[in-house]
Amino acid sequence: MIGYNKTERRYKNKGMGMSKNTIGIVGLGRMGNGMAQSLLREGFNVFGTDIGETQRQAAKEIGVNVVADIKALCTESSVIILSLPMAKHVQAVIKGDGGIIDHAQPKTLIIDTSTSEPEVTRALSIELDQLGHQLLDCPVSGGPAGAEAGTMVMVVGGERSALERAQLYLDALSSKVVYMGQSGNGHAAKLINNLLCAAHLVTTAEAIALGTKAGLNPEDLIAGLNAGSGRSAISEVNFPRWILNQSFNSGFTMELMRKDVRLAKNMIGEMGLELPLAQQVAEIWSQSEANIPDQDDFNCIVKNAGLGE
Repeated sequence: MIGYNKTERRYKNKGMGMSKNTIGIVGLGRMGNGMAQSLLREGFNVFGTDIGETQRQAAKEIGVNVVADIKALCTESSVIILSLPMAKHVQAVIKGDGGIIDHAQPKTLIIDTSTSEPEVTRALSIELDQLGHQLLDCPVSGGPAGAEAGTMVMVVGGERSALERAQLYLDALSSKVVYMGQSGNGHAAKLINNLLCAAHLVTTAEAIALGTKAGLNPEDLIAGLNAGSGRSAISEVNFPRWILNQSFNSGFTMELMRKDVRLAKNMIGEMGLELPLAQQVAEIWSQSEANIPDQDDFNCIVKNAGLGE
């Protein structure tokens, strides 16, 4: 992985010109705010914009230079991070009226950290390339806590030259960057990852329900699973941190995970594959709309997978 350690980066940033030391962010929600914190801590000059006044105010309070719109953001930086909910929002920000294409500086680099749709990303990448710009799909894992700590994991799709240009910024945001190849591959890998995460939540919840019925203490069972081959990030992180204590406050919603699982299911169909377990997991998540609100924490799916309230 190309990069600098954090001490080297602080030193280098002191001597960088404004163009390299400045970065813009579109989307200042919990993830965008967390990334802004990491970039500011590493010595970057951060500009940002968001349609929500609450998000704008919170960003101002941590030192982000909040601007009125995308036009003003493009005036300040030729490297722009997107932290947005869905592909339709990414499309609107890039090519909608008053979007990045309308106002971008020459050779602008867009780093899309959203979990988006691979084919949408590939089409946008081609259009931007024809205009002299570059797009990297850099979806992230680690949640708001990882964004704030600068320890996210990124799976990246796009041109290697764009990755090399982005690496200084990605180093400030992440503990690991994995290059997946052509544009859209990062978003494809992220959807596959989230499908697996969704499945692990269901299967681990069922395992704990089985163990509880058999007389096992859930905390002890999780510790045992984590010492054996049945462990996963869900058993190691989600169950101890957000599920067993019923805090359910990871910062990632049911709505967003349902969207990601639905996109993964669509991808399976587009590939012409028959994946019965994945289909069953997708059905469980789809049916959860009936009793788990969109804004509830995504870990609440365990209530539909054997653990109840």
